[in-house]
Amino acid sequence: MSITTLDDLIQSEPGVKGKLVFVRSDLNVPLRDGQIQDCSRIRASVPTLARLRDAGARIIVSSHLGRPKGKNVPELSLAVVAPALGESLGSPVQFCPACIGPEAQKAAAALQDGEVLLLENLRFHKEETDNDPGFATALAELAEIYVNDAFGTAHRAHASTAGIASYVKQKAAGDLLRNELVKLGKVLEPERPLVCFLGGAKVSDKLTALEALAPHADVLCIGGGMAYTFLHAQGITTGNSLLEKDSVGDARKVMDAAQKAGKRLLLPLDHIAAREFSQEGEIRTFEGNIEDGWMGLDIGPKTTEAYAAEAMQANTIFWNGPMGVFEMERFAVGTEAVAHALANSTAHSVVGGGDSLAAINKLGYADQITHLSTGGGASLEYIQGLTLPGVEALES
Repeated sequence: MSITTLDDLIQSEPGVKGKLVFVRSDLNVPLRDGQIQDCSRIRASVPTLARLRDAGARIIVSSHLGRPKGKNVPELSLAVVAPALGESLGSPVQFCPACIGPEAQKAAAALQDGEVLLLENLRFHKEETDNDPGFATALAELAEIYVNDAFGTAHRAHASTAGIASYVKQKAAGDLLRNELVKLGKVLEPERPLVCFLGGAKVSDKLTALEALAPHADVLCIGGGMAYTFLHAQGITTGNSLLEKDSVGDARKVMDAAQKAGKRLLLPLDHIAAREFSQEGEIRTFEGNIEDGWMGLDIGPKTTEAYAAEAMQANTIFWNGPMGVFEMERFAVGTEAVAHALANSTAHSVVGGGDSLAAINKLGYADQITHLSTGGGASLEYIQGLTLPGVEALES
């Protein structure tokens, strides 16, 4: 790909000083009762914004927040993000209660060199997710230069991630987006052995990733609820565990693909199980078959040991998705054990997906992982070799 970087943009003549730069960031932070619960995405967006500010650009920041589905939902206003972004950036961030139209145009035109303006939630307009050309044009009219730094939405062909690029004079990838492509590229073209850990509830949610990784990874370790569909496909009794009967055939195809490619697909050897998902009540460890009335909610100690051993032998690791029902502490042991193994591995390690990142951060392992991806879905698509619309739109 031939993509202009932030370095290219800033170092070129005449540079960005005094120019209006529209930056698509990912400020989709978790909220509870109107309060930001985690500022990780805000902090991740700062380096690109700081470099543009220091170079004298007049910066217009845009993002979505939640899923307002084309309606103005006050609880999902980005107004709450502006002061938090300003605090992380170390300089004030103005807020505009519109993202297109006269009000947004006036606010953008009033910016001085080095100033930052945050626009209202893009998804208050259904035209954003529809990639409507008129909406994309209205966004483009606010600035001369477009910078996409929102890797988490790069797999979406939306107006602010793909459409806008056709209507600006210059376009570039922000530092966050560029770094994601470089680090994830090492999973696409890995130093082997490549060991992948995939978890989560359903096979259907990650089927395309499973199909792509089964013949690509040297070892594919499966955990989470979707493991029970694979085990059922092997004739193993799974009790009351989560089971997608419609995906059993797909699970068999994934296992066959790994076998034909000479790769190893590993499934849990044992399970931490309970009669119900609760902090109370008896839990048991089952090896092999799980009795009726019991549901597997985490990988067991033998599986944990086996998966950790694979991590220690790897030169490249990719992890997306929890090994158990991570929300409850008694069923988070497997997920935390994988996090520990990655932190202690010397491999190039990449982690994506909310629960996986939560485990890394909770245990204080963030600085021991090579790369924490800001886009769970986007990272899965990229390592499959799929084209990301937000990246394709930046190509010269």
